[in-house]
Amino acid sequence: MQQSSHVSTQFSEDITRLRSLVLQMGGLVESQFAEAIECYDSGTTEKIQLIIDNDRKVNDLEKRIDDNCASLIAKRQPAASDLRLVFGISKIVTDLERIGDEAAKIAKAIRRLADNNQPFQKIANIRHISEAALEMVSKSMGAFARMESSTADEIIRSDHDVDFEFKSIMRQLITHMMEDPRIITTAIDIIWIARAVERIGDHAKNIAEQVVFIVEGKDIRHQEIEEVS
Repeated sequence: MQQSSHVSTQFSEDITRLRSLVLQMGGLVESQFAEAIECYDSGTTEKIQLIIDNDRKVNDLEKRIDDNCASLIAKRQPAASDLRLVFGISKIVTDLERIGDEAAKIAKAIRRLADNNQPFQKIANIRHISEAALEMVSKSMGAFARMESSTADEIIRSDHDVDFEFKSIMRQLITHMMEDPRIITTAIDIIWIARAVERIGDHAKNIAEQVVFIVEGKDIRHQEIEEVS
């Protein structure tokens, strides 16, 4: 009994450390994305290199968490809900790493825009779509922290809104390019930024879906929102 209790305590500590690392990674990519949005709005590039450098920290955390997941499965042989948690985490960190990649892409595109001395903020305002995607990331990580699946449908609905707004920005930029071909290079960089934001929304939705899988054992990927609700 004493040995079993010791193993159980060790397992709980391993899980706690694993969840803490995931939340640390989530906080880092949220910060990356938020700072990239601020750089776009302000047109400043002081934090661009920091955003790009932080992507290496995100990558290191992904590898560390993956190693911990593999070690936990090999040593503890978790079953049922614990196994779902480990598998769910392994997928969540993949989406977090990709959010970090997209934030770094946004930062690099902003640097190019700033170097061209174009008033890019006047060509397209990405604040609303970016704030919506950032809120999705925050809510999905909050759902993971609380192991709460009830916000999944709200996050998935938000993804539809982000997709709609991305299409609206695309139409706006295409119109601008047709009216003034001189801004084509700038508009293309803004399209890359808007696409990165839209993909961040997709990754946040994926995280919410994994939380549902962890908590309820349901795979809601590829389902319509009505089915999820």
